[in-house]
Amino acid sequence: MDQLCYLALSVLLAIIVVYGLLELHYFLRMCLCVLLARFVKRRCHILDTTTVNGLCLTNDVDTLLYHMNNARYFRELDFARVDFYERTNLYRTITGMGGSVFQGAATIRYRRFIRPFHRFNIISRIIYWDEQSLFMEHRFVRPSDKFVHCIAICRQRVIDVSMEAVMSELLPRTSSNGFRATVLPSLAAPSPAAGGISNPAMDTSLAENGHGTTSGGATGTGATPTATTAHCLKLKPSLPPELAKWIEYNDMSSKNLRSGC
Repeated sequence: MDQLCYLALSVLLAIIVVYGLLELHYFLRMCLCVLLARFVKRRCHILDTTTVNGLCLTNDVDTLLYHMNNARYFRELDFARVDFYERTNLYRTITGMGGSVFQGAATIRYRRFIRPFHRFNIISRIIYWDEQSLFMEHRFVRPSDKFVHCIAICRQRVIDVSMEAVMSELLPRTSSNGFRATVLPSLAAPSPAAGGISNPAMDTSLAENGHGTTSGGATGTGATPTATTAHCLKLKPSLPPELAKWIEYNDMSSKNLRSGC
């Protein structure tokens, strides 16, 4: 009997230590998101929108106990991105081509509180990409009336592979009927200024971190135009004006940091 008590006490102590050293809820939920996205939810086209459900619990509220903590929104975005990566096969395509992806920047705008014990949906989609980056929009939406509580834009940086090449691999795959009906009519072939941004600040930043920029690929200099690349250009959305301003801000910030400002 004493041995059982000691064993139970040891297990309880181990659980307390794990909770103290790791955010166990985060890792358990992340594993659940991966499993659901890979084995339960349907596959999506790379330009489709994906939705994950959330609930504001007591461990999500701020010190006023009145609404979800502002930092929790970014935490929730991790689960939305993992769901999107798995269902669109984006992450496996990037790693399969020898590259990797990480978050380079994010901006968020809050419109209205999410109250404790209120449900919300995170709707994620790709709004643009260039040679080194993928830009995603995430909306926190109230399920009952589709009110947008907040909107976030995240810049996912890819290294050791061209994002244009990744999209050329994923775009030709058959898209869903919903995507064709709602997105394709609004997409136009990008202009040279918007369709493939040549950003010296990005190139310099990658070089500073020891990563060579990837040129060529599906849209590289000297590449022979094909039916696939033409199809991808037609599907590529034009650069939203607000995103162009945000990219400009990030570039200015990078230049200031490099100059010691």
